[in-house]
Amino acid sequence: MTALSLPTMPFLEAPEPLDLSRGLIHLTGVKLTVSGQRHIPQGVPTLVISNHRSGMDAPVLMAGLNRHIGFVCHQYMQHVPILRDMVHQFGAFPLDTPQRFFRQGYRRLRQREMIGIFPEGAQSMVQLNEPRQLQPFHRGFAHLALRAPVEPLALLPVALVSDDMGFETPVPLRLLGWFDPSEPMFQQEGGHPLVFYRRVEVRVGEPIWVTDRDREQYQGRQGPQHAQALTDRCWSAVHGLLQS
Repeated sequence: MTALSLPTMPFLEAPEPLDLSRGLIHLTGVKLTVSGQRHIPQGVPTLVISNHRSGMDAPVLMAGLNRHIGFVCHQYMQHVPILRDMVHQFGAFPLDTPQRFFRQGYRRLRQREMIGIFPEGAQSMVQLNEPRQLQPFHRGFAHLALRAPVEPLALLPVALVSDDMGFETPVPLRLLGWFDPSEPMFQQEGGHPLVFYRRVEVRVGEPIWVTDRDREQYQGRQGPQHAQALTDRCWSAVHGLLQS
């Protein structure tokens, strides 16, 4: 396990998403360590599959993997003024429609980029869970991986491991419903949870490779089953990293 040494830089002067991420980690004083760097694919289109507990997860992953990662974010973030600017600065793209998700995903993967996905969805961000609890994964990323016309394609399981507990803020969850009235999770009572890391370890697992044979098997009526099997495989990989 390697303790990450980050350059000292003023956060506001960092122009690129990776530099912004490093600056944020330095500014907040988070103790970041990384293990399993040898598993990170080089020069290969990659989907980074990670658990999600904190608003700091995207910059932590970028700083930990030392890569620019284009994260998929909840659609409401593009409607909130400050969050919209942050999404733009960190190079993320909103999950507003399936069509746009696949179109953006195809384009970025063809350019051999890294895409970051939190398959637990917003549920893990609107309720307080135990630090190493993992919600079920949505399988949209698996459909993207099995449809994207790129070869090879890596799914990289990563666990963000921290025993810091979260707390409920005074910001009501219903406030987010103003920006996305269609999201039922924003109709709950109570305040928005917040997890702020003091120490966090980025654990990188062995990549799961998607091949042309996988895509052939995905065609037809069995497609949803193959997507679910790939989703379950990634969930098990991330869960194993969390518990190890």
